[in-house]
Amino acid sequence: MTFRSKAGFACLALLAMLLSLPMGYAQPGLPALQYVESPPGDLLAARSVVIHDYNFTQAELEETQRAFQQIGIDGEAYFDRDVLLAGTDVTKAFAEYFIARQFKYLVLLEKTKTGFAFTCTLFNQKSTLAEAGQPAWRVERPTLREMLTTVFQDSWRSQKKQNFLVNDFPERDITINPIKGNRQEFYAIDLKVDNLAVPRFGNEAMDRELEQFFLSNYPLKYKLTPAGADEQELRRQGFQYVLCLVHTRGKAAREILGYDMTKGENAYASITFPGGPLQLKTIPANETIYKFYFRHIDNGNVFLGTKWDADVTWQEALRNHIGGFKIEAKIN
Repeated sequence: MTFRSKAGFACLALLAMLLSLPMGYAQPGLPALQYVESPPGDLLAARSVVIHDYNFTQAELEETQRAFQQIGIDGEAYFDRDVLLAGTDVTKAFAEYFIARQFKYLVLLEKTKTGFAFTCTLFNQKSTLAEAGQPAWRVERPTLREMLTTVFQDSWRSQKKQNFLVNDFPERDITINPIKGNRQEFYAIDLKVDNLAVPRFGNEAMDRELEQFFLSNYPLKYKLTPAGADEQELRRQGFQYVLCLVHTRGKAAREILGYDMTKGENAYASITFPGGPLQLKTIPANETIYKFYFRHIDNGNVFLGTKWDADVTWQEALRNHIGGFKIEAKIN
């Protein structure tokens, strides 16, 4: 389906649900793209990476890859969207992998309220993934088959197939590790003397909450820093650690952060501090959560805490993580 305005284009927000992510900690998402009427001129000659909603079934992805093989779209790797966009550290690691694999295009697959959507846009070779306002070819149809048929017809009208060695099956078993240093399941006790950078959200109301939380709950050295600030500049200013987060399904968050996934649990128990003493809270594995952690700026070591402390709001997740840290470090 082609979207038209009086000028011939429609400037629409791509994947609006991504924009519900908090903007703090440079929380990534895709910018608003400009939908255009035709596919990129070399789509059938270039390498692409496929980013899909997590609720696509294996059968649907296999059907998609079979169609791509026929069309000539070289979708060399498939990743869950909410994993790719779970946090700044995560998206940066994926972008580095995309650059190494020489992917030129991002192919986005969505399940919408009315069916299925295909969007293709240029990968900008940066951790931002795309530039605001850049062209994106989009097709929406009620069924997956209709969508793929339209992609086939529209792409073949404008170009010749040059990709003849497309994979038979979607490549999904690729692990991208966002942790550059050592992974530690304890707290950064050095924060009793070292300075902590706390990135702002970039939202006035949320930043006021963040500021008040740290004034009331964190007696050590810290400073609120601009959202998306350059970490090397923060280091020159004397910060050793930065507060980070991931925001995705609990199951995906645990996998991203290197927790044991062999048990196949349907829910996870988090330590919480709802108003006083520590309690346990069980959260379904597929519920969207926030998980904070400390990262050392110089060596990339990540400190996750001694217990799983994710929660369904950023306020509760932050209270859990700081509360657990204060207990472990014996801080009043």
